[in-house]
Amino acid sequence: MGTILRYGAHPDQVVEVLAPAGVPRGAAVLLHGGYWRAQFTWGLMEPLAQDLVGRGWEVANVEYRRLGTEDPEPSAAARGGAWPTSLIDATSALAAVADHLRRSGVHLPVVSVGHSVGGQLALLTAAQVDAVVALAPVTDLARTREEGLGEDAVRGVIPEPPEERPEAYAEGSPVHQLPVGRPTLLVHGDADTRVPLTHSEDYLRRATELGDVVELRVVTGLDHLGLIRPDAPHWPGVVEWMDGREDRATRPGPVT
Repeated sequence: MGTILRYGAHPDQVVEVLAPAGVPRGAAVLLHGGYWRAQFTWGLMEPLAQDLVGRGWEVANVEYRRLGTEDPEPSAAARGGAWPTSLIDATSALAAVADHLRRSGVHLPVVSVGHSVGGQLALLTAAQVDAVVALAPVTDLARTREEGLGEDAVRGVIPEPPEERPEAYAEGSPVHQLPVGRPTLLVHGDADTRVPLTHSEDYLRRATELGDVVELRVVTGLDHLGLIRPDAPHWPGVVEWMDGREDRATRPGPVT
């Protein structure tokens, strides 16, 4: 068990910070997926967390409120299931990590690593870090709803259709929040049926048009969950990209 940071009163508003031996190479903030559902937890990112710590990274593994874990009587700002609760929590968690790093007295470049809806959250909070790795991210909520992805997960977090709450769909769709102004690596398996590859391809196209520095790496034969396996073929290349963060960073450190 590492150091636990609490960024709110809810039991799921926590971050586990794991420190490597020696001076860290950087800080990696992990945001898990699971289509916003309560049964999927930060444990999904534990293999990547342990791998990164072993490679010399300080790791902050984020938990956040999800569908079925939000307050019984949420405020108006948190209506509609887990949205925008998850985004509020991701933003607050990153601020807590930045404060923790600042108090440690060691400047570290910060890279967010998000998978699936964790990739969505990483892209939406990109301004708080130096670079983003998005593994098969959810990038367009209206499209995800239309295609019924994740067992129709969007209807759980935003019950109303896009025409009734267009602002919520835009707020939650990274493709509609471009440009982000941070170096971004997208990684997607061509065997992914949970979030089809075309979603990342379309995000890449739009982000590039708007001037963002984005790279897409397609992994042949890899499915959705394969992206969070540290023994999968793409992972060493992802870590190498993270190690080169200082060359790609747009500024010296995270927004505080």
